[in-house]
Amino acid sequence: MTEFVLDPHSWMLLAFVGLLAGFIDAVVGGGGMLTVPTLLSVGLPPHLTLGTNKLSASFASGTAAFTYFRKKLFDPAFWKHCFYSTLIGALGGTIVVNYISTDLLNKFLPVVILIAAIYTLLSRVKEIDNATLPEKNSKHKLTQRIQGFILGFYDGVSGPGTGAFWVISNMHLYRLNILLSSGIAKAMNFTSNFVSLLTFIYFGQVDWFIGLTMGVCLMLGAFIGAHSAIYFGAKFIRPLFIIIVLIMAVNLGYNAWFSPSI
Repeated sequence: MTEFVLDPHSWMLLAFVGLLAGFIDAVVGGGGMLTVPTLLSVGLPPHLTLGTNKLSASFASGTAAFTYFRKKLFDPAFWKHCFYSTLIGALGGTIVVNYISTDLLNKFLPVVILIAAIYTLLSRVKEIDNATLPEKNSKHKLTQRIQGFILGFYDGVSGPGTGAFWVISNMHLYRLNILLSSGIAKAMNFTSNFVSLLTFIYFGQVDWFIGLTMGVCLMLGAFIGAHSAIYFGAKFIRPLFIIIVLIMAVNLGYNAWFSPSI
């Protein structure tokens, strides 16, 4: 594996982005829309960027998922069909992306990031007060399987915006409030991140030093973000969600079409 020697400014950038992305990811999801283009900008090739990002993202999603679970905002028994489908989808998506050429992936990633940011921005997040899980039935089992496989596969292929997609889809499909939706999103996001990470390790596409360094920053940001979301609730999450997505959309649009570093 190629060793990358980064200058102090690059390390400062990665640390700052890691802290901010961890906070964002724990609150509303979408931290990968910051970390992936940042890793690309410091010189990592696309496959190594995705694998390294999965290592650091596993810290953030794992920390946030544990926090939500401890606060009883996630019921594993209810979401078991989502879990299995997400696991299978993430495994399949990661295997597929490792056989995509580097040149194609260089062109593909910025476009995916931009589309993810725009979709997240345009998706209407309505205030929902419901904090009760729906009754178990066959329809919800099928919905969980389809939702889990699609989002797991997407997270395995690229991943930016997956957390935000989970939050939005949970609110629409199950009519849950944004706090409970965020708890589910983090648990499923950790599942796909970890499975994808193991697959990237198998293919030798992880820079451990960069990934672990960013991971510590992401973990700290996720810890602060998860507790902030739980303490302040939807009134804090909703405006932050809209502001962050707007900033990400503008930034990623510039990186995708005008910046020579992408």
